[in-house]
Amino acid sequence: MLDAAAVAALVRGFHDPSDGEALKSQELVLMLLDRSPAPFSRDQFTHGHITATGLVVAPDGESLLLVLHRRLDRWLLPGGHIEPEDATAGDAARREVLEETGVTLAPDPAPPLAGIDVHGIPNRRKEPYHLHHDLLFFFHAVSTDLRVSPESREVLWCPPGDFDRYALPVSVRRAYRRVLSTE
Repeated sequence: MLDAAAVAALVRGFHDPSDGEALKSQELVLMLLDRSPAPFSRDQFTHGHITATGLVVAPDGESLLLVLHRRLDRWLLPGGHIEPEDATAGDAARREVLEETGVTLAPDPAPPLAGIDVHGIPNRRKEPYHLHHDLLFFFHAVSTDLRVSPESREVLWCPPGDFDRYALPVSVRRAYRRVLSTE
């Protein structure tokens, strides 16, 4: 099971003074980690829970991996809930990317934190409206081969010129620019 203190240290290390939304999300994530007895539990709805997402760049560095989420009917980065077997939040993001897209990722034992985004998830069946405190990890793909999982309707590589077409959130666009500037 993940260590909340290690995740808090990772989140504290994120710094982009030009991105006020990410900094506010950082503050909310740190509060959740400090005050919740189960910040990684998908059954924690009152304050939400930590999730992990992969910001995956194509081998040529020109496109971003997206999934058309079946339930939310929106184009998103691949990602999801942290499982008890995930040693780190980065491992959770890597596992989610592989499960949802089948893409082969370059080895990276400690993928960098590319962004932080707290956002609402609509109610569904037994789950009330709640917050996902999402940690976005940066990965490089080593191939462009993809597959669609049962959680998605479609998977594709999206060049920046199509970000508007797929209605990518501002937080994802900022994270993408952030990783490109560090390359």
